[in-house]
Amino acid sequence: MSSRAPRRGLEWYVARRYLSSKGGSRLFSLITWIALGGVTVGVSALVVVIGVMSGMQEDLLGKILESSPHVLVQQAGGSLRMDNWETVADRVRKVEGVVAVAPWLLSSVTVMRGDYSQSADMFGVALDPGGPTVTEMETQIQEGVLDLGPTASGLPPVVMGNRLAARLRMLTGDTLTLIAYENTKYDLMGVPTPATRPYEFTGTFTTGMYDYDIKNIYVPIEAAQEQLGILQGDRVGGLGVRVFDPNEAGRVSDSIQVALGYPEFVSTSWSVTNRALFSALELEKLAMYLILTLIVVVAAFNIVSTLVMVVVDRTREIGILKSMGMTDRMILRVFMIQGLSIGVIGTTAGAIIGLVAAWVLDTFEIIKIPAEVYFVENLPVSIHAADIGMIVGVSFLIALLATIYPALQASQLQPVRAIRHE
Repeated sequence: MSSRAPRRGLEWYVARRYLSSKGGSRLFSLITWIALGGVTVGVSALVVVIGVMSGMQEDLLGKILESSPHVLVQQAGGSLRMDNWETVADRVRKVEGVVAVAPWLLSSVTVMRGDYSQSADMFGVALDPGGPTVTEMETQIQEGVLDLGPTASGLPPVVMGNRLAARLRMLTGDTLTLIAYENTKYDLMGVPTPATRPYEFTGTFTTGMYDYDIKNIYVPIEAAQEQLGILQGDRVGGLGVRVFDPNEAGRVSDSIQVALGYPEFVSTSWSVTNRALFSALELEKLAMYLILTLIVVVAAFNIVSTLVMVVVDRTREIGILKSMGMTDRMILRVFMIQGLSIGVIGTTAGAIIGLVAAWVLDTFEIIKIPAEVYFVENLPVSIHAADIGMIVGVSFLIALLATIYPALQASQLQPVRAIRHE
């Protein structure tokens, strides 16, 4: 036996012999393959699912940061109105890390196009073509132009999401009507008359987020002020702020809050505004990780079964090996090597299969999902070395724990009793 023993040591040679089907039962070989397959399936599923969950988070985060201000500044109170916004904006611009500041005005409206109507969120915005912008709307224009200046018809322009434009069958240059209930007038009989105004459709944008593309419309802030009955030109809904590093938006928001003073003004970063959404995604990611880890745990029980069967099947051989000089520690290492070999091979194969599957999903976008439910249209995948390391590490740990009991059982066999075992 020693002549065939590899240089890696006697323990490795014996462990390899016991793992092979030579001299063993077919049932033992089948259980070994089941254990190996269970670890492989569990690890590959973990790699794909965690990659998809991470991709969802990153995709949503990127679209939110492109389509929304990094920091919102509002005047305290529930009116969503800010007076003397230019003075406030000058103070915000002096805060370190601020790149751009612009006013906005928000109101819920009804869009009328012929006999069709739909509710929408009207944003009155001011675009400065010569300076940095608060959002990246310029890169999101799909059709027409991002121009909120005067139109050929003399009507104020409107830009809307591509899904809303498709539902309304809008073409560049078409006219539509916006109905704002915020500035409703009442006649002598008490009959309400909401503020209506025609606009000229000048373009569409696409963010990839269903809620934004089906509900958001943008008009010049002056037109929104006029329709909403805001006579003071220096009154807006609030300020949108873009910062140099979105990851530092929280710190910049705190600095803005200090510069403006509390409680007169409230500054909120994107991480606070979307905290509930990303907390839910993190919780879902953790839940999926724990659920799929159970597959590896079940496979670990098969590793235990495999090693226990080896101990029972090879009891006499273990006794002979001990009588020939193998110590308890050497026997322990033999069975530890067996269990860890199943864990390492299964984990490595699962990681490779999972990475290949994740690459295929991300490259070819073969799975489509309903955007109105999941905010995105395709299944995004993002693989991080830290996630892979955590999955591989946990799988190795589970395999290691699964080997302890049968390895101790084998190492504690008495040579004489083991040799007499039938």
